[in-house]
Order: sequence, then C-alpha cells, then structure tokens
Amino acid sequence: MSVRKRTWTTPRGVEKTAWAVDYRDGNGVRRLKTFPTKKAADSFAATAHVEVREGLHVADSASATVSQAGKLWLSAATASGLERSSVQDYERTFRLHIEPLIGNLRLTTLNTPRLRAFTDELRDSGRSASMTRRVMTTLGTMLADAQERGLVVRNAVRDMTGRRATESRQEKRQKGRLKVGTDIPSLEDIKALAGSLQGRWRPLIITAVFTGLRASELRGLRWKDIDFERRELRVHQRADRFNAIGKPKSVTGERTIPLPPLVANTLREWKLTCPRLDSGKVDPSGKKVMVLDLVFPNGQGKVEALGNILKRGLHPAWIAAGVTVETGEVDADGKPILGPRYTGMHCLRHWFASWCINRKEDGGLALPPKVVQDRLGHSTIALTMDRYGHLFPRGDDGAEMAAAEAFVLR
Repeated sequence: MSVRKRTWTTPRGVEKTAWAVDYRDGNGVRRLKTFPTKKAADSFAATAHVEVREGLHVADSASATVSQAGKLWLSAATASGLERSSVQDYERTFRLHIEPLIGNLRLTTLNTPRLRAFTDELRDSGRSASMTRRVMTTLGTMLADAQERGLVVRNAVRDMTGRRATESRQEKRQKGRLKVGTDIPSLEDIKALAGSLQGRWRPLIITAVFTGLRASELRGLRWKDIDFERRELRVHQRADRFNAIGKPKSVTGERTIPLPPLVANTLREWKLTCPRLDSGKVDPSGKKVMVLDLVFPNGQGKVEALGNILKRGLHPAWIAAGVTVETGEVDADGKPILGPRYTGMHCLRHWFASWCINRKEDGGLALPPKVVQDRLGHSTIALTMDRYGHLFPRGDDGAEMAAAEAFVLR
C-alpha cells in the first residue's frame, strides 16, 4: 500500500495535484483512491491497511448504493416471514424518506457528518422529530443487514448511538412523564365511562379496562382462551392492522391474566349473543355450521377493525360519559363540537397499569413491579419501570420519613 503525489495538466492547461492511495483489497484486486490532501490520504491508508488485513475492507467501487442495499434488505425481510405490517412500515419509510434523499449514495460514503446533514435535511423538509428518529432507526437496521452481506464495514447510524441516546433523554425530559388526566384516565373518568357503556362495545371496553390488553390482543382473543371456572384469560395471539392473526409482540406477551367478577360475568352474557363465523360447512339438515371463535368479532364473526372499535365504540362512549374536549369546530347552531379527551385504546392500558400499581387504600391492587410487568406483557422490567415507575408509591414520605429521622438521631 503506497501513498504518492500525482500531478497532471488538464486539457485547458491547468496543472492539478492530488494524493493517491494505491493498494490491493482482500481479494487481491488493485484499487486506487485519490484525495485532495496528503493528510486525508494517509488517514485512509492507515484505516484501509487494518481493514484489508482483517478481511473487512470494502472499496467504494465494490460497495452498493443505499437504494440497492435497501431493496436487498426489504426482500430479505419479506422472505424471512417478518410481520406484514412491519415490512410495510419499513418499505414506506424507506421509499418516502430515505431513497429520495440519499438513495444514490454509496454505503461507504455514509459517515457521521453526512448522516447529521441527512437528519437536518429531514427536519428542514418538514419531517417531525419522531419521524426523523424512525427514519434513522430504519436506516440503521438496513445498514446492519448490509454489514452482514459485506457491502459496508461500519454501520454509520450505530456510530451515532451515544449522541442519539443523549438526544433521546432530552426529548423524554421535554415530553415528561405520563400524567393522570392527560395520558391516563382518572378513576372518575373510568367510572363515568363504565356507566355509559352499552351494546356490543360494553364487553370489549370493560375487558380492556380491567385486563390491560393491547388493542391487537383484544381483536385476536378467542373464547377458548378464557377459563370461566378459574376466572382467567390467556393471551396467545393478536391481530395486526391487516386483521391477520399472529403471535404476540414478544415471548412475554403470552401470559395469563386474572379476571375480576365484573369482567367474567359480562363475558358470560356476551357469549350468548356473540356473532359466529361461517365455517363453510353444513349440517345434515342443510343449515350452515356457525363457529364461535373470536371473543370480539365484527358482525360476520371475523376480526374487528381497530377503526371501528374507536369510532363506533370507544369515542362515542367517552363523549356519552362527558369525558370530552372541544375540537375547535362548531355545529350548525354555532355550538362547539366535543370530542373524546382520550382518543386511543392505549389509554385504557395505561389506566390498568396505574390500577395495578396504586395502593389498596386508593382503590388499587398494590402489585409489585415484576407482577405488573407480567400482567402487561412487557418484554423487560426496565420497560415497565421507565414508563410507570413514577406511579409506584414511595416509602419515604410523611410519617415514614419522620420515624426514620428519629431513629437516626435518638
């Protein structure tokens, strides 16, 4: 491997100078790379020498573009059986936010300064901070796949991990913790909601409130997963956004949750009128054989769409309960149009978590953190504590603090 100075004259008679690094890669192919300064050439030569020796070096001309690497990665994700909704999210993020801006760049040209410029470009073009984070996460996953294929030596996105971790902490501080009345319904809100429920949506929402199931888990819940004698509910599957049935989000997502009497009795009543699914078979009399499978199906016994649950079930229930906010719009009479204060199903999961955590004298279950993690199906206890740790009662308040102080000073 040599570094030498090259001087040449252009057709217009202008003399130019560059520094060239002449070397052979791991396959014995001769490579030549030029730099404007000797310092840059020496730096590259030192790095390339180590990479070639360790069998890691990828020459620029042998590297794929971001667009080519992305297509390989998406094809592999589909072939590996990754959940359809995840593949679609990756494909959309890559197609709309990565390929148009840096799709023509070689992977070897991606470094921290170039990626910082890329994140600035994302924000300047109107992408939100959350979307920018999602784009960079997707790009990092794609580069990890490219590393395994030998298309690039370093994952430039992962090299930014330390800086991004600091930014993430700053964003979390700005966002703040989950708050009762804003992110988590209050006890009064839940009481009002329960009193307003009726019809086919009552059993679903009551179950969500007192089991903390994710919306996807509720939509995929089967009757055989409910044990009325033991008053237990088992989570073994979920329905994704395409209504396809699959495994829970993680191994710990498969869990058993005890059912309060209200939920068990409500589900018993609902089972008598729950829509059944056409099995495609007929009995000896010629009638269709209908199967009771999903606990909360649509009118045809199939997976219910999340949009229907929200627009036809939960949102009208919140409004009927008086748990509302002004939407900023007015009706034909000039009166403000009210909307639900909480718009998603996840707020009920937040409330269930707070109910598990709160002290018994406050109407909660006072469960230990590990049990709360199990009930919620979180993959780690760290996730539970990061999200809900501030809700756990402290043991150093008021009388406890005074007693401890007296013991120390006696």
